[in-house]
Amino acid sequence: MTIVRILTGRILSFNQSPFDAPPDDAADIYEAVAVGNGRILAIGSSAELTSTYPNAQTSNHPDQLIMAGFVDPHVHYPQTAIIASWGKQLIDWLNTYTFPEEIKFIDQNYARLIASRYFDLTLASGTTTTCSFCTIHPESVEAFFKEAQNRKLRVVAGKTCMDRNAPPELCDTAQTAYDESKRLLNLWHGVDRLSYAITPRFSPTSSHEQLEALGALWKEFPNCLMQTHLSEQIDEVAWAKQLFPDARDYLDTYEQHGLLNRNGLYGHAIHLETRERDRLLDVSAALIHCPTSNTFIGSGLFDATNLISMGQRVGLASDIGGGFSFSMLRTMASAYEIAQLQGKALHPSQLLWLATAGSAATLHMDDRIGNIRTNFEADLIAIDLKSTPAISQRAEYAENIWEEIFPTIMMGDDRAITQLWIHGEPRPKN
Repeated sequence: MTIVRILTGRILSFNQSPFDAPPDDAADIYEAVAVGNGRILAIGSSAELTSTYPNAQTSNHPDQLIMAGFVDPHVHYPQTAIIASWGKQLIDWLNTYTFPEEIKFIDQNYARLIASRYFDLTLASGTTTTCSFCTIHPESVEAFFKEAQNRKLRVVAGKTCMDRNAPPELCDTAQTAYDESKRLLNLWHGVDRLSYAITPRFSPTSSHEQLEALGALWKEFPNCLMQTHLSEQIDEVAWAKQLFPDARDYLDTYEQHGLLNRNGLYGHAIHLETRERDRLLDVSAALIHCPTSNTFIGSGLFDATNLISMGQRVGLASDIGGGFSFSMLRTMASAYEIAQLQGKALHPSQLLWLATAGSAATLHMDDRIGNIRTNFEADLIAIDLKSTPAISQRAEYAENIWEEIFPTIMMGDDRAITQLWIHGEPRPKN
């Protein structure tokens, strides 16, 4: 027998993208949402839903905002333990912190420990779907998927592939990258709520042969996602051009090897040339904005509003552990600050949309997660818009819902998340 739950509060449902319509009008606020069998059954008034589902269990959250859980489309769960490491830019940061930590993931017990810790921290912050790079070790992929499966989460992940410019312990080959990625894909992709992403770390750590092998794998499984990095830092762009002298630009190091299409996720994409922007738009690839990471390791300022206005699909991500916070609230705040430096003020509805429906769209999952709509999967969170004294006193002055939400975006953290529902089931934060 299906258990139906009615959640009451202020239910936020996007009716359209706030980048395509007046931001104030892009979402509707309802009194209640009914969930059952892992899905959203209906949204409306409390009286309507109680009448429709008279035997439902009711959970009341007065004055709290109930919305879709956050979707984080670019993370490195193996970097959980080294988050907020001091004082390096990208290449030195990888060599000093990331690679030594990732070597540890050959130990399956360590991989399981960090996977469990990662999900504890992200769920506490209201993130219900993530797309993660793992390490080169199949053990790291299996640990991530098994932990997500046990928690009934919808996630995406893949074995990171590298065969040069990395420690020997973290290098595979073109053939092993292909073979192990294919085996893991066949084992996990489409099982429960799990999806596999083909994952070259970035072209400077893959040879022509490895990129070609992964491009061939993607051609065999074109419906899978492919995730990588693109044009994060100026020195990195120059390095990629040096390593691939025949490439027209950084993006071409992927395009030449069959690693560019609409199912591609390209993290950072800050320093794009005109041809790159045009090609990414032509194929409707997704760009993933990682604002806390971009400021923390000095990468640059991603021009989200301009790229979105051009028609580009853009998601918002924490980029753990280059990013310094597990909270998508803090990630939204950083995105707001970066846009302000570019003379553009992102509306609260635009920030929330980027962290939910917009990021779901980059994963081609906006027909099932990232919004509260009938028949969507019921991954929901409740947010206290007065979670701290500083936020509470500012919210008291709000004249509308968006003014009330904005202080939580700018000053909120995991304390603002009071409840989660994963696949319709209530879960404690920790």
